[in-house]
Parts: sequence; structure tokens; C-alpha cells
Amino acid sequence: MRRRTTSAVAGAFALALLTGCGAADMTKQASPYANAKGARTVTLSVQSWVGALANVAVAQHLLENELGYRVDIVQVDEVPAWDALSQGRVDAILEDWGHPEQEQLYVEEKKTITPGGDLGVTGHIGWFVPTYFAEQHPDITDWKNLNKYAEQFRTAESGGKGQLMDGSPAYLTNDKALVKNLKLDFQVVFAGSEAAQITQIKQFAKEKKPFLSYWYTPQWLTAKVPMTEVMLPPYEEGCDADPAKVACAYPTAPLQKYLNADFAEDGGDAADFLKKFEWSTEDQNEVSLMIADQKLTPQEAAKKWVDNHESTWKGWLS
Repeated sequence: MRRRTTSAVAGAFALALLTGCGAADMTKQASPYANAKGARTVTLSVQSWVGALANVAVAQHLLENELGYRVDIVQVDEVPAWDALSQGRVDAILEDWGHPEQEQLYVEEKKTITPGGDLGVTGHIGWFVPTYFAEQHPDITDWKNLNKYAEQFRTAESGGKGQLMDGSPAYLTNDKALVKNLKLDFQVVFAGSEAAQITQIKQFAKEKKPFLSYWYTPQWLTAKVPMTEVMLPPYEEGCDADPAKVACAYPTAPLQKYLNADFAEDGGDAADFLKKFEWSTEDQNEVSLMIADQKLTPQEAAKKWVDNHESTWKGWLS
């Protein structure tokens, strides 16, 4: 994703709860079960945001309890996950927000990765302010008026400029280029992780303070802290081709699944299941909210969703 774990649900915490199989950061280490021919095992990559965790938790529950597989979960950053998938160190990525260079290399040229179809969730990245601030200052929703309010967004970390809050430095964002190219009196400040970003947003909201944040949908937090998007210059095909010259909004796109090519061909009913796995934004947010806000473990949240949505997932198994 060109971006983006949750309030007190950092990636390590969530992954530790996800599986008794010992989830770990597998950026450089391969699971012994990935791409194992003839073995009823599946290794899934998960990114460090709670929506991705929700996908994997439900997929793991069904693979283990309905299809009889052992599932290993590994956390890999977005771009290294493509390398791991190509090399067969993981079998599938269930939520990709768009990596055209990796897609060209591994899908089109090397043919080591196969598209797994739509996840069913449409992703959108943008800049957001709290709705309570937008209601007080309606013109803030036009990026051209951001400098007018820059002083109100200053923080101790933003060096005298307005703060544009981002999450993890590992997310691929255009924000520094956008600030420069749109001549905005703002400074990009990284919270460090999605979890830290959410903590800061909740604190700002508790105190009814203004904030400007790189954010995305779907995301469970918007049910707790309503946010309004600041409209950047419209996205047009190719406007983000040169990362240094980007001066347009982020694209909106259906999130995609990808499978290791050998696994896609030889992975049997597990591969077929993952290709058919497709749910709605509402489904994903329901599971995400249970994990991040209601403090259920990923296993508990997945089981609760599965128990209540048999009509949705039955088709994935046929």
C-alpha cells in the first residue's frame, strides 16, 4: 500500500495473538512450511495494519477449521513481501494497495507471482481533518486553504510549520513531495506506526484539537473519530509516475490478492479458497473493530464473524 496497527494493537501484539504457530518477522527468514509441495500447510503474509490482520485471521480460521490446513502467519513489510512471495517464502498476500513496479517485475516479467483477484474492499488514501474542525471551518476541505490554517496545526515536532501526521516511515507515501510541490507551509511528521498514529489522533480528538493526517479507508477508527477528507488536486492516470513531482491526490483502487505462482497452480483447495476469498468493506471493518476496539484476539474475532456470516464464506469453499 502506498501508505499504512491500531490503538494498542501494534503489529507484534496482534501477530503474537494471531497464531500459536509462532508468527514472526519473516523479511529475511523463510517459513519452513511455505510452498511445501504435498503438505497441507499455507503461509500467509500480513502487513502491519489491522485491516490486513482481519483478512488473515478469517482466512486462517477457515483454512484450519474447514479445510484442515496448518497456517503460518508472517509479518513482512509491503515491498519485501513481494520478494518473499516471488521466492516462495510465503504463499499469498491478501491485501495489496498497489505496487506497479513489483507487479511488472514479478507478474509480467518473471511470472513468479499470480494475481489472486479482488479482495472486495476498495482502498482510498488521502489527507483528513477531524469532522468537528471541518464543520467549524468548511473551507479546510480544499487544499488551497491549508496554509490559511497552518498555524493551528503546529506542534512541537513540526518545526514552526503545520503538522501533517503520517504513520510509519516504512509506508510508501507521496506526502513530502505533495507538501513541497503544492507549496504548503506544513511538515510531515511520522508517528512511527499506525498504532502510534491512532493514539495521537484519539488524543487530539479527546481534546477537540485540530489535526491533519494522512489516513485511509477502510479503517475502523473513523467509526470512533469521524474525519473529513481534504480534497487534493484530482488524481489522473500517470500524475504520480515521478515520485519527486507528484502534485495530485492518491488513487482509489480495489485492493488485490496475490499468490506465489507455484502455489497458485499446486496449492489445491487452499489456493482455490484464497482466490475466492472476497468480502466487503463492512465485513473487514466488523472484524477490525472487534480486534482493535473491543480487544478480542484475532482468533476470537474471526470465529465470531465466521459464526455469523456463513452465507458469505460458504461460497469460498466450493
